[in-house]
Amino acid sequence: MDFDESPEDAAFRAEAAAWLDEVRHTPEAVQVRRRPGEDDAAFAERARPWQALLAEHRWAAITWPEEFGGRAGTGSQAAIFNEEAAARSLPTSPFIVGTGMAGPTIIAHGTEEQKARYLPPMLRGEQVWCQLFSEPGAGSDLAGLSTRAVRDGDEWVIDGQKVWTSGAHYSDYGILLARTDPDVPKHRGITYFLIDMHQPGVEVRPLRQITGASHFSEVFLTGARVPHDAVLGEVGGGWAAAMTTLGNERTFMGGNGAGPGLADLFALARSTGATKDPILRQHLASAHIRAEVMGYLGMQVRTAASKGQPPGPGASVLKVMAAWNSKCNAELALAMQGPAGMLADASAPEDGRWQQNFLFVPSLRIAGGSDEIQRNIVGERVLGLPPEPRTDKSVPFRDVPTAT
Repeated sequence: MDFDESPEDAAFRAEAAAWLDEVRHTPEAVQVRRRPGEDDAAFAERARPWQALLAEHRWAAITWPEEFGGRAGTGSQAAIFNEEAAARSLPTSPFIVGTGMAGPTIIAHGTEEQKARYLPPMLRGEQVWCQLFSEPGAGSDLAGLSTRAVRDGDEWVIDGQKVWTSGAHYSDYGILLARTDPDVPKHRGITYFLIDMHQPGVEVRPLRQITGASHFSEVFLTGARVPHDAVLGEVGGGWAAAMTTLGNERTFMGGNGAGPGLADLFALARSTGATKDPILRQHLASAHIRAEVMGYLGMQVRTAASKGQPPGPGASVLKVMAAWNSKCNAELALAMQGPAGMLADASAPEDGRWQQNFLFVPSLRIAGGSDEIQRNIVGERVLGLPPEPRTDKSVPFRDVPTAT
């Protein structure tokens, strides 16, 4: 693991910091800062000029090849830019499902025509993407999905239901997994599709969360038609492409965290007088220690990326740690506010952003693969523990018992 930045990374950090300082007071940067309780769709619309500015200067997708608007940079450099942007309270990619998940998967598995069609508008924020993976009966066991796609000439007809889809109600395209062959084991009969979210047969129903916002939606697909040239990779080979998507998701979720950062937490402590309380000071010390541990875990993932290696199980460790850290910090923030921690919105300190964060962070334990799934990955691939029993892994999907 590399603990020190290379001369190249140090020079990259200086370049990124200089550019961010140059643009941090521009209209694009000023208007993109998140407002407490703001609807995701409204935020995405405000963020389009910022995304276009990032794309124009090749900061929107640092690890993408130069021919697609990236810098052909390393994962370490992408993390460095994230750190510098976060230090200035600027988002690195309001359209992360596209640039961080769909884009890398299209680059890895797509045709040249698919890359030329989908990547440029995705990079500039002109088209918003969502992820249509989880289903009511296939969450942690994603390979158990039952949404089906049937070939009809040059098209596929898709029927099924997806759930917990972030940003579906304002997305233009989605990355979708559907079962195309029920006569083979479940991991081998899945195909990866790129689907237009505005087409007939796609119905999006936003789900109201405890925060009051509708970040997630359920999506119903009824006779939705997708052209054959929107299949990503091989028919029946969607699981490999899905692993590319999920590996990238776990990496950016673990590396970026959620909500206010450690500096914000310390600023809150000073403003509330929590620094005078010995117990709260100890919790602040623990928050600092967790941040340091996460930094080292991030170095492991970044070192692998700099060597051209996939994130691997290290991304699972980082993802679990990030979810736990966000939960602990959110609870500490409200504790430091005392009775004011029970208030919300404009009545609460800082317009209630800490309360919103507290209500949101439990979802991080599920998003990108639940804590339980991540621990299974670590147990099997890092610790060498016996795998969980999988009696349905090698039988045809149509023979797998299902709840009725």
